[in-house]
Amino acid sequence: MDAVLSRRGFVLAGVALGLAGCATTPVLTAAAPGETFPELEPLLAVEARSDALVIRVSSRGCAAKADFVFRVDRGRGRAVVAFARRRLETCKGPAGIAELRFGYDELGVRRGERIVIANPVTPLA
Repeated sequence: MDAVLSRRGFVLAGVALGLAGCATTPVLTAAAPGETFPELEPLLAVEARSDALVIRVSSRGCAAKADFVFRVDRGRGRAVVAFARRRLETCKGPAGIAELRFGYDELGVRRGERIVIANPVTPLA
């Protein structure tokens, strides 16, 4: 009977560890001096969620994910991600914030990988 409980405990522990690995998100780390490029689109915020990297940008109401491109460079054990506008926003709505979601698979970022954002992050005051 003890062997059955041990096997069951082993299987449950394996499942728990497997699920914990699936829930691991990449980790945002601060950019080192020289890794932030002021000519890139300033971001208002960056958030590492369980399934995606979410950025917030200034918008006049028509900013869309399709208006942005990204680049990922790897080095020194981390992924450096840069975002740039593909098209300028031409609508004339009131100033606001757009939240854009980029999935980790889409970015090519692995779970548990450290991420550095190359864009300047300047929250609204």
